[in-house]
Amino acid sequence: MAAGGPTDIEVTTSENGTRIQLSGTIAADSEPALKVSDITDPAAFGRTALIEALGRAGVEVTNDATGPSPVDRLPDGYEGRPRVAQYTSPPFTQYAKLIFKVSHNLGGNLALCLMAVAKGSQDCMDGFPVLADFLERAGVDRKQIQLLDGRGGNPVDRATPKAVVQILTYWHRTPEARVFRNALPILGVDGLLADNCTDCPAHGKVFAKTGAAVGLDALNNRLAVGAITIAGYLDKGNGRFDVFFAGVNGASTPTTDVNGVLDIGNDLAMISAYLQEAAARGEHGVD
Repeated sequence: MAAGGPTDIEVTTSENGTRIQLSGTIAADSEPALKVSDITDPAAFGRTALIEALGRAGVEVTNDATGPSPVDRLPDGYEGRPRVAQYTSPPFTQYAKLIFKVSHNLGGNLALCLMAVAKGSQDCMDGFPVLADFLERAGVDRKQIQLLDGRGGNPVDRATPKAVVQILTYWHRTPEARVFRNALPILGVDGLLADNCTDCPAHGKVFAKTGAAVGLDALNNRLAVGAITIAGYLDKGNGRFDVFFAGVNGASTPTTDVNGVLDIGNDLAMISAYLQEAAARGEHGVD
């Protein structure tokens, strides 16, 4: 498509989940666009990725690279066979960083499942007692929170500003404080806050997670904003930080245009910038 034209890309996945197809138009001067597609058959996807990687390394594989993963053709056991490769997952800190930076909701849900697995269960619901025990140890008033998933997207999910501040304060006082803080989006630098306040005094000095619960108000042809929030840390300088929370509840946009929601998020990001500037001039912070 010529420069100045529309960029409209549609993503579709084959029924067996092994092929992802892009269609549409891309303008010659288009900015980078992020598109997401579900992987409906992870085993088949992993098999294809492995075969393609082997091909790039010069290893010939006679089977087709795409298609289902034929588990029934695997040997009964591998005991005594030589290991030719091993994959070690990155530490969970890197996984948490992905969840925080781009609000990876699937990762948030899977985190509860990992908690259950750590206790020997394959039932993700068994992750909630693990989470409850952690909150008790962290000094968080658990009655200020209610959850039915790990991403905060269920209608049941709620957390008061008090609980959020308690959690943030707990992490700030642990040896992992810096790792946790840097895993959050950083104002004007990366993640969901990369495009906010890119040249203001608070640039790089707000570490915060954003969140939104928005749905269609079909009756009034607009978007209903259940909540849009931001919470994290304000860098005061000299190794001192303030914990903060800001949010909007029960709002709505004039139309169904998603830009109205983005405007609220941008306003909250700027509020965090003003709070950081004020905190940097103050005397009190989280020790």
